[in-house]
Amino acid sequence: MIVLFAWPYYYAAKLVGMDESFRYLGAFMFSLPFMITILHGHVTMALGSAHRQLYYNWLHEHSFSFGLFFHPVLVSTRFRMVVLVISLAFLPVGYLLGL
Repeated sequence: MIVLFAWPYYYAAKLVGMDESFRYLGAFMFSLPFMITILHGHVTMALGSAHRQLYYNWLHEHSFSFGLFFHPVLVSTRFRMVVLVISLAFLPVGYLLGL
């Protein structure tokens, strides 16, 4: 899923002439919020909104399971928007560093 959401950012960064390392970092950061949103939506559809928080709490208590991917910070909309804005801020920064 990362590749599915990362390619538009990668090609946009390629058009502005960003360095290769910034392209990959920005593309990963750009695709991460979309991937987390879809994963969060699948959990909500499978369990329902009433049981979703109980499931996230259980995963957080059992840290040796897949609970790392469902940390309370990762499912918050504020975190996802901040990561998206930071990735979009990489475009002008990468352009200026590429000059």
